[in-house]
Amino acid sequence: MTKAYYSAVLDHPLATVWSLVRDFNNYPAYIEGVTESVIEDDKRGDEVGAVRRFCYLHNWVRQRLVAHSDDDHSLTYSGLEPLSFPEAEGGDVPAPTDYKGTIQLMPVVDGNRTFIAWWVELETAPADADRWHAQFESWIPDWCGSLTRALARQSANQL
Repeated sequence: MTKAYYSAVLDHPLATVWSLVRDFNNYPAYIEGVTESVIEDDKRGDEVGAVRRFCYLHNWVRQRLVAHSDDDHSLTYSGLEPLSFPEAEGGDVPAPTDYKGTIQLMPVVDGNRTFIAWWVELETAPADADRWHAQFESWIPDWCGSLTRALARQSANQL
């Protein structure tokens, strides 16, 4: 198992950030490249056990919400099918990986901001662990950057 981790401070209040990410089905609103998301079986987007099916960069992915806490401002999801490595030019491609991700938010009192920690635990073949780790170490900051831009748009629209 390997774990990719990223953290940042967002210049938005905790309540604002949580209101955007707490709904498991709200992925298209804050992750660029997600064009569609659907919760299966008529579950709510904050209901543990909910399965979201979403299209990210032209690939369909299914994930289950395995933990959700409004008190702790966190959610955990797991992939329902192993994730395939993005297409690489030439050479060997790592085997698909199983994964579980967590988003945890905490208040930053100074400036009424939010600390975000986002990590993904990967169950992958030992020979592929470094490449998968590097891939998620690049994706998670991109996702946090996308969230930052979504929050800025949301703030601008409220003015």
